Amino acid sequence: MCERLPATVLSGFSGACPVPEGVEGNERTLRHEMWRRYAGDDWAAFDALPVAVRKRVAEHAYDAWSVNVMLLWRHYKRVYGRTARAERALIRYLDYCERLERAAFASRYAEAYGAVLPHEAAEATVLRVGVR
Repeated sequence: MCERLPATVLSGFSGACPVPEGVEGNERTLRHEMWRRYAGDDWAAFDALPVAVRKRVAEHAYDAWSVNVMLLWRHYKRVYGRTARAERALIRYLDYCERLERAAFASRYAEAYGAVLPHEAAEATVLRVGVR
């Protein structure tokens, strides 16, 4: 998900090639300027994630790119083992990436329109299923 994944994250992953230009589907945000999206089966990657991480990915303000999250999950498993601690660390990292995306979008909006993004001006939060 977040820009430059360490080489250790990518080791052994056959789909580590960047998604070819123009394959972003209906992506119309500046995310392609911030992040690198990795190719692979999005649904298989999503299904392989732990339940708590899948829930957080489903609630992400933007498409969290499941293949990227799977690569990060492999990294966190190597660091912490397959534990609840690894899941919490990955979820915190996804929250951080989401904050970066929202800040970048709000900044771009302010540059383009000379006003604060209405969502930010209202101090609205990202809608989540249930309270954390």
